[in-house]
Amino acid sequence: MDEFKEKTEIIDETDKTCNSESESIILNDLPEKDIPKVTEEDKLGSILSTDPESTSDVIDCKELESTTGDTDKENEEWLDILGSGQLKKKVITPGEKDSRPERYHVCVIDLEGTLQDGTIVDKEEGFKFQLGDAEVIQGLDLAVPLMDHGEVAYIFVGPRFGYGSIGRPPDIPPNAEITYRVHLISSEPEPSVESLPALERKKIGNKKRERGNWWYTRDEHNFAIQCYRRALDFLDDIEGGIIVEPDKEESKPNEDELQDLLEDRLKVYNNLAAAQMKIKAYDTALASVQNVLRCQPKNVKALFRKGKILAAKGDTEAAIPVLRLASQLEPESKVIHQELARLVKQKKKDSEMEKNLYRKMFGQDKIEDSESTNAASKVNELDSSSVKKVEIS
Repeated sequence: MDEFKEKTEIIDETDKTCNSESESIILNDLPEKDIPKVTEEDKLGSILSTDPESTSDVIDCKELESTTGDTDKENEEWLDILGSGQLKKKVITPGEKDSRPERYHVCVIDLEGTLQDGTIVDKEEGFKFQLGDAEVIQGLDLAVPLMDHGEVAYIFVGPRFGYGSIGRPPDIPPNAEITYRVHLISSEPEPSVESLPALERKKIGNKKRERGNWWYTRDEHNFAIQCYRRALDFLDDIEGGIIVEPDKEESKPNEDELQDLLEDRLKVYNNLAAAQMKIKAYDTALASVQNVLRCQPKNVKALFRKGKILAAKGDTEAAIPVLRLASQLEPESKVIHQELARLVKQKKKDSEMEKNLYRKMFGQDKIEDSESTNAASKVNELDSSSVKKVEIS
């Protein structure tokens, strides 16, 4: 989903002073009698004999003033939301005053988004999304809270707050500027999570998880983490539980539905750990995989990620047995084998370096060298005595 872009030409403000002033003539040095008198006929003749080109210059300049004025007026109608020109809003039809949506409100909008060449790349009617939850591009998340119910507006979104340098193949190219025509139909507060049926919680939670996956594939890991955390709010049945009203006992979740919630929750924790690893938040990533392993001690993805996290934290010795277990559970995985082999090699290298360091610290290298020398001399002495014995016999 995304939105409608109208191309706006901004003409730089030009110098509005187009009529050149007459050059002042200093006549103080001339006698008064030598000062020529300018008659009315001379003035009229001067006007009539004016170069046609200079007259046209004055006309053109006035036209430019008019054009520039219109452009300035048009620019004033656009609200530059962040002051950078990358996100702007222009009201087409005002809405109900003081009815703007707030963060986490569920909004319903109609929208149409176009590129600069007029190509429509997004068109939605009755599109529902949760404000501030990264369910839409950042430009819309920032601009829609500035709209009133019933308002229709153009929202210009530059690449920074749209699809960036990646675009959205095949229809949105990299670094695209998009203008959206947005109609805010309604907005309402987020429903209480505990009051939602298990199936509804599963639906919303998985929608947020999938959106997190979309951000993850675009290397927008902070947005991915935001979506995964919000997904857990709907898929977690521990904090607050699931409240069932007395007259709706039939909607109480059964064991299978609760198991489904658990399975989906563990998927989110695994994905959350992967995103946290990308931003090198290793402690929180470790906590995420531990949440998975508490319920599923043999979850291969969680074991593999735990091994990589421990290795990244410098605990190679603890990482190796974790990866060995993952390798045993999934022996055909080349990725696990490669990571395990790398860590084993690294551990061996670290052990050698540690031994050499201790030798240098305690002078063991010199002792070993002297012991080797003494042993060699003893061998030589034995060889000499053996030779003598042979000669004697």
